Amino acid sequence: MKYFMTIIILLASALPMNAHSGETYTPEKLAALYFDAARNGRVDILQGLIEAGAPIEARNKKGYTAFILAAYNNQAKTVTYLAANGADICAGDHKGNTAQMGVAFAGHDDMARKLLEYKCAVDAVNNNGQTALMMAALFGRTDQVQWLVSKGAEADKKDRLGNTAVSLAKQQGNRKMVDLLHSKTVHPAER
Repeated sequence: MKYFMTIIILLASALPMNAHSGETYTPEKLAALYFDAARNGRVDILQGLIEAGAPIEARNKKGYTAFILAAYNNQAKTVTYLAANGADICAGDHKGNTAQMGVAFAGHDDMARKLLEYKCAVDAVNNNGQTALMMAALFGRTDQVQWLVSKGAEADKKDRLGNTAVSLAKQQGNRKMVDLLHSKTVHPAER
């Protein structure tokens, strides 16, 4: 435990925090340090914390893991490090939202492509039955929609309210997205 606390104190000084010398590091402060490191792409700090015994699958109050936070904040090196060290890359938060769903919301196309390489279920659903494709269509993420569909995402899949990726794009008045989804899901003979 003494080694762990020494590592934490040394690592804490590397982040821009209001920590004072000799401050007591409560479990809450250690958790905040861990999640801040993920958000800010501080692989060095995450590595030290994990080597000192921090669980790679630790979750914050909303159920976000370091992997989800790193992806959402477009921290490619951190995502790679966490994936290589055993993070559950397909995990969802307390609402069932995965990293892939988060980057569809945030609009990080490069990260979306990177996450698709990890081969999580492309049609994974959150607690409301929503998929990453639905979120990408809702927010007009054309490239992400194309990649998700190319990996087998179903545009006809319905959430708990009966919405599909197509109906969500229609609700947004995004005719180009509707046309794109139809071109990817309807066989040429059926058009």
